[in-house]
This record gives sequence, C-alpha cells and structure tokens, in this order.
Amino acid sequence: MALTTANSPSVRASQGTGASAKRRRPRRGPQREGLAGYIFLSPWLIGLMGITAIPMLLSLYLSFTNYDVLSPLGEAEWVGLANYKRMFTSDPSYWRSVTVTVSFALIAVPLKLAAALGVALLLNKAWRGVGLFRGLFYLPSLIGGSVALAIVWVNMFNREGAFNGFLAIFGIEGKPWVNDPSWALETLMVLAIWQFGAPMVIFLAGLKQVPTELYEAASVDGAGRFRQFMSVTLPMLSPVIFFNLVLETINGFQGFTAAFVLSDGTGGPVDSTLMYTLNLYLKGWREYEMGYASAMAWVFLLAIGIITAVFFSTGRFWVHYSDGDDR
Repeated sequence: MALTTANSPSVRASQGTGASAKRRRPRRGPQREGLAGYIFLSPWLIGLMGITAIPMLLSLYLSFTNYDVLSPLGEAEWVGLANYKRMFTSDPSYWRSVTVTVSFALIAVPLKLAAALGVALLLNKAWRGVGLFRGLFYLPSLIGGSVALAIVWVNMFNREGAFNGFLAIFGIEGKPWVNDPSWALETLMVLAIWQFGAPMVIFLAGLKQVPTELYEAASVDGAGRFRQFMSVTLPMLSPVIFFNLVLETINGFQGFTAAFVLSDGTGGPVDSTLMYTLNLYLKGWREYEMGYASAMAWVFLLAIGIITAVFFSTGRFWVHYSDGDDR
C-alpha cells in the first residue's frame, strides 16, 4: 500500500511541480558576485574616470581653445585648429623638441637594449655570486626617473664632477659636460643607458626559457658561440626583444625628469635637452598656454600610437614564437 501511494500519479505530479519550481527559482549567486566585483573595482574605476578619462577629454577640448590656465575655464575662446597649425608652421621650439626627442630615442634605446642583453647573457650562468650581481645591475632601475638621481648625475658630469676627476687620472682635460650644448644630450643618453636593469631582468627571464636542446643540436652541427647566438638565441628571444623594444621606445619618448633637472627646467643649454615632454610642460605651466600644450599632448599621443602600430605591423616579419605562431 505504501509503495502504491508513493508511486501514485498525484505524488509524482507534486514532486515534479516542486522540482520545476526549484529549477525556475532565480539564481542570485552570479549576480551577487558580479556586484561584489564592481564594488571592489570601484576605486580603480573612479580613478580611471577622475584622473585619466575625464582629464583626457577635457584636454582634447582645450586643444581647440586658447585657454591660459589663469582664466576661468568657461572664458576659453574656441580657436579651432589654430594651435595645431601653429605647431607645424610657426613654432621653431616645437620642431627643436621633436628633433631632440627623436635623436634621444634613436640612440639611447638601442644602446640600452644592447647593454641589457649583453649583461643578461653574462649573468645567465650558475656561478657563485651571480644573484648579487643581478641585484647590483638592477639597482639603478629602482631609482630611475627620480629627481635625486638626476641631481647626482648632474654633479658627476659638471666641471668639478667625479667623471672629470677620473679623466684627470689619465691626463685628459675634462669639460662641463652638462653645460656644453654639444654633450648635454649625450649625458642624458648615458644616464638612460645606465638604467638598463628592467629590460635586463626581462631578457634573463627569456633566456631561461630557451631550450638547451637547441644549443646542443647546434653544437653537434658545428655551430660556434656566435653562430648559436645568431641562429638560436636571437630567434628564440625575439618576442622578448620585441616587448622590450616597444616598452623602452615609449619610455624614451616620454623622458622628462633628467632633462628638467639638468637644464634647470629650461631645456638648455641652447635647447640641446629640450625634450618634447619638457617643452610641453614649459608651454603649459610657464608660458600659460594650456590650450597649445594640450594640442601638443594629443599630437604626441597620436605619434606614440603610430610608432607602436608600426612595431606591431612589422613584428610579424622578425618575431618568432615557439609555438610557430608568428603574430
């Protein structure tokens, strides 16, 4: 009798109805998790909007005005493309800053990457004390971009600095490197090259991923050290080289602190260290031409975007990935 009751149509119907109700009951777990995620992300989102997105849109608007910082924002006069026209046609300091910045990037970035790769190859060994040397070589990057380091660098390369004292040991007469228009920019380049610690660490990580079997096979085929480097190391390391190249090129174009400190915020001597970002700062905050500075900033952003796009479009011809997917 109990078996018959349990299997009766009415009982099965009631059980089916209950199961259907459970299936139709809305699941609030994922919704609550999504809400919690947005709550945790809210500080970053607020920062993104308040510090990056809204100021960027405001600067885009200001680039079409003659806003001078000292006046209320509402009094800015719309001038259209006048700031952009002035930039390309009637501002010699603009083209001087472009020349200085491009020269800096074209020389300092390749030499910095070459130094980083060379030291990484030397430190990619299991000899005693290698960890200490890795830390010492990385140390300059920890304080890179700081005002204190730039001040120390200026004092090292002035007339009475340590570098001239070192040259005097060999009977070589020094010069005021940071005050000589022919050498001031090169002084900044040496500082940038010296701070190769960050790309060096990335190169070390890439070298650790190169299979030793490839070197063994190349050695069996009679390849020497140089041939192994050209045929094995560089191709296998090309994704890391590409990453460092893009990153360091962007950083090279954004150089500001060392040029500001070395020239006392003027870009001197004789505009020899007038980096693009320094010129932008001078136009906006010393000459109070914030509208013009905003236009310079947007042209700079566009130029960096184009350079990055060129890197990515040409990378597929020389960047090789281990899975055979040359993106």
